[in-house]
Amino acid sequence: MEHSEKSQRLLTQLNDFMDEHIFPNEPVYAQQLRDANNRFAPLRLVDGLKSKAKAAGLWNLFVPEEYSQYCNHGGLTNFDYAPLAELMGRVLWSPEVFNCNAPDTGNMEVFMKYATKAQQERWLTPLLNGEIRSAYAMTEPQVASSDATNIELSITREGDEWILNGRKWFITGALYERTQIFIVMGKSDPDNPNRHKQQTQVLVPKDTPGIEFVRALTTMGYDDAPLGHAEMVFDNVRVPLENVLLGEGRGFEIAQGRLGPGRMHHCMRLVGAAQRALELACQRVVSRNTFGRPLSKHQSIRENIAKSFAEIQMARLLVLKTCQQMDAVGAQAARDMIAASKTTVPIMVQTIIDRCMQMHGAGGLTEDYFMAEAFNYARYCRQADGPDEVHQMALGKQIIDRYSSA
Repeated sequence: MEHSEKSQRLLTQLNDFMDEHIFPNEPVYAQQLRDANNRFAPLRLVDGLKSKAKAAGLWNLFVPEEYSQYCNHGGLTNFDYAPLAELMGRVLWSPEVFNCNAPDTGNMEVFMKYATKAQQERWLTPLLNGEIRSAYAMTEPQVASSDATNIELSITREGDEWILNGRKWFITGALYERTQIFIVMGKSDPDNPNRHKQQTQVLVPKDTPGIEFVRALTTMGYDDAPLGHAEMVFDNVRVPLENVLLGEGRGFEIAQGRLGPGRMHHCMRLVGAAQRALELACQRVVSRNTFGRPLSKHQSIRENIAKSFAEIQMARLLVLKTCQQMDAVGAQAARDMIAASKTTVPIMVQTIIDRCMQMHGAGGLTEDYFMAEAFNYARYCRQADGPDEVHQMALGKQIIDRYSSA
């Protein structure tokens, strides 16, 4: 599996940038976040690094080749972007430095694929420039949102406006000060016999009257600042009819188109987190002695290192194989491979990081190392963009149908 010359060149540049500007600044990032009066405000460090990344040509690396007009490197295939995302995954906050962080990458792709020219000019251009941030409001607390057709937020038409009423939660980026636009999914035609035509997605500026932020949510104690996960209420929120995306009743279609590449971006980054955890574990076990010899001499340690190495290789190869398939036939046709990656990589990485945390003793549970937060990231990726069980159910059906008729 050979990556293009462009991908390899960008990877070298990115690796140098990470070594010079990202890894040495991890303590600075943590300190600035601790000292912030508002945990959901931009950090000075990240703003400065964004300028450096732009100057280095390491900006909007996720942009696919078919939308190369939106970047200065000509765009990348999913396969060629994978090693770059893996490297960024070694430091969880670093993707924003390169304008490659979720949920903005997925939202920018939505604007590229489905927005009108006017919508692109108003929202996509400043997102690509890193001037604003965005959020995607889909999940709801009162229904099983793993079945997207359950979504209840109502979208009704009155005159020349859409009116939104409902509650959303785990809306990543909603609390961030720079977030200015929400892509909101709700039901505009609940009686449509086709359950996949009941939903619509509309664009809602953050300052629209009727939006109430209820609280910041945590996952295993982490609030994901400065982006944050919010619970929020839409109370008679009114937006113009032209704020609809693609068209009424096409919300489910947009959701499917958006989530495929985003799922793979998470998997790419998780491989990087696992690789870093393994490297830290190897350094740890040669520096600590128990029962008269280094940890690295114990059989159980060597076995766990070996298993983790093999599993990272398997995860990486699965991700790259899936990316090749997406590049060849598109995300929809590659949904079997996307589902296989999405349900395999996060839990595999969770297990790897857990082993590496154990090798660090109690310290592995602390913020002295990146692993506890990376474990949290892997764990919530098993829920984000659809829980494992839903993907496994769909994949199982697809595979049975494929081979039972052979």
